[in-house]
Amino acid sequence: MRFGVNYTPTQGWFHHWLDFDLDSVRADLDSLAVLGLDHIRVFPLWPLFQPNRSLIRPRAVEQLVQLVDAAGERGLDVNVDGLQGHLSSFDFLPAWTRTWHRRNLFTDPEVLSGQEEYLRTLAAALADRPHFLGMTLGNEINQFSDRPHPDPDRITDEQAGAWLARMLAACERGAPGRMHLHAAYDAAWYQDGHPFTPAHAARLGAVTAVHSWVFNGTAQRHGPTGTATEQHAAYLLELSKAWATDPHRPVWLQEVGAPDPHIPAAGAARFTGATVTAALDCPDVWGVTWWCSHDVPRSLADFPELEYGLGLLGSDRTLKPAGRALAALIAEQRGRTHRPPVRSTALTVDAGGAEAAPHRSVCAPGGPVFEAWAELTAQGARPALVLSELAADTAHLTSRGITEVCTPEDVGGPRRRSSPAAPHRRSTS
Repeated sequence: MRFGVNYTPTQGWFHHWLDFDLDSVRADLDSLAVLGLDHIRVFPLWPLFQPNRSLIRPRAVEQLVQLVDAAGERGLDVNVDGLQGHLSSFDFLPAWTRTWHRRNLFTDPEVLSGQEEYLRTLAAALADRPHFLGMTLGNEINQFSDRPHPDPDRITDEQAGAWLARMLAACERGAPGRMHLHAAYDAAWYQDGHPFTPAHAARLGAVTAVHSWVFNGTAQRHGPTGTATEQHAAYLLELSKAWATDPHRPVWLQEVGAPDPHIPAAGAARFTGATVTAALDCPDVWGVTWWCSHDVPRSLADFPELEYGLGLLGSDRTLKPAGRALAALIAEQRGRTHRPPVRSTALTVDAGGAEAAPHRSVCAPGGPVFEAWAELTAQGARPALVLSELAADTAHLTSRGITEVCTPEDVGGPRRRSSPAAPHRRSTS
């Protein structure tokens, strides 16, 4: 079981690439290593690294390598996000994709060739570093493809899938055999018609990444200590497995945080402990990576208020209650094998078809699948989730250890049906 953090530099936030200070980075990493973490996720800013389609700045790539080496010296493995993309409400896109050079990020042939070469270059620069985990294509880059983005680059789900496959292949060419993946915000799971689909998330790349943020209506509906709120990350981990063709595909809780005021600062430690504990009760979890390492300095302007206080540590590197809670959980888990019991009861998900999932909003907060799962969990059950078209597939159910299936309509009533699967248990490590 891996525990890590999304690295937000104390000096200048992600603008630190403009005035890269390796000593400051090392001090940041020192403050993280003592928490017992074993990896970080880092974010080059795409416009600074590739300001022109044919220019990938060697000095910027060298600084990224220096950061990865510094992390490795402290026992921290590193995942690198490539196409930044979007971070904490700000978009960072190179000028050769916007305004006078406006071209679709996902379909324009010249943009695609530039993206490919950029991702390949970063991966190749790190391919021989033992502490390099692999590439994530970009941070929630799916938000550029659909509403509510104010200027989306519209594409179909087929085009989204083709883009993902092409960019993942570029990463593989640069660093063969590493853990290359993509990451989407929860529109992929919850928003009808969104071109990035649950099938893309759960089937493309080395692992499935989920990003859990309870300001999406969960905390507003269920409160900061509600079961659905404290179990939201676990729900997404289980939801991803409904779409996975490999029944034991690894899932990475790549982002999760305690956003104030949805999670009041006084309750951040409780939420951290409850969220991570719930995630640990899910099978096939690769790791948990908290958002984020350090608070955004108040000297920086125009962030949404909740973005300033998400760190495990303050911008002065002092440890906060959420950081203490996570460090305590890591210490408890050290040396243990991740082996949660099988989730033998499954709730069906009818999203209108596995590929496009045109009715996936049934899985969103307030939707029948989400609310039924939360209700079962509050009753003490540990439900898995299974696509309705697989609910009678004996081989699929058996491979996941599912022995009982119910529908959202069944929850709270006497009617349930047993599946044809035989009892089956599998441990993970």
